[in-house]
Amino acid sequence: GIAEMSHQPPEVRQRTDALDSLGNTTAATGKGFAIGSAALTALALIAAYKDQVDLIVEKTAAVFQMNLSIMNPPVLVGIFVGAALPFLFSSLTMQAVGRAAQSIVMEVRRQFREVVGLMEGKADPDYAVCVDICVKSAQREMIAPALAGILSPIIIGVVLGVNGVAGLLAGATVTGFILAVMMANSGGSWDNAKKYIEGGEYGGKGSDCHKAAVVGDTVGDPLKDTSGPSINILIKLVSMVSIVFASFIVQNSLFR
Repeated sequence: GIAEMSHQPPEVRQRTDALDSLGNTTAATGKGFAIGSAALTALALIAAYKDQVDLIVEKTAAVFQMNLSIMNPPVLVGIFVGAALPFLFSSLTMQAVGRAAQSIVMEVRRQFREVVGLMEGKADPDYAVCVDICVKSAQREMIAPALAGILSPIIIGVVLGVNGVAGLLAGATVTGFILAVMMANSGGSWDNAKKYIEGGEYGGKGSDCHKAAVVGDTVGDPLKDTSGPSINILIKLVSMVSIVFASFIVQNSLFR
């Protein structure tokens, strides 16, 4: 992007594209380690959640028995809900990226239409407005995904009890790990595929393969840069919220 905006010669763009492809491959590998560490952290937090519940039950002398068997209905239902949670979270983040991008497109079209000389290259665009839209959209659009991650263990805890929350954590950790790895690798590979075709393979720029690769890159960028990394936060967030609200869940759960 910098090389293109600064009107560098084509050989500079070729070098930056090669570095970008290498960076995507390296980032995908690094994200794999990050995702794995997040999954291991979530497993440790699940054990910490169980210990926290046992400690609360012992202190409050609550009539309660923690049964984490998969044959226990609240645990099974919690697993299914937890397995669906990363997909819901990814959907919300992907839609947020789409809405933010659409806002930028509308602003760019407005500037082309209203700023005199911009289309001819005689005037500079108003970059600050686009940056402001990006910042505000990023903050506003993360409200719904954040609420999904924070409220889901509390709601499941009230409805299904602490056993249901344990199932939720297990399901979210397993599917979140798999989904995050898939997104990090596929997003990077689709980005590199577009650069590979633009280098002259499979018809080069303007070919049908290139058009398909552009679509893949458009989807791949939010996968590897937004939804994939954010799932790491999700699987740790639900575990931490469960531990913090364990006392509330024990005292107010409808299913014991």
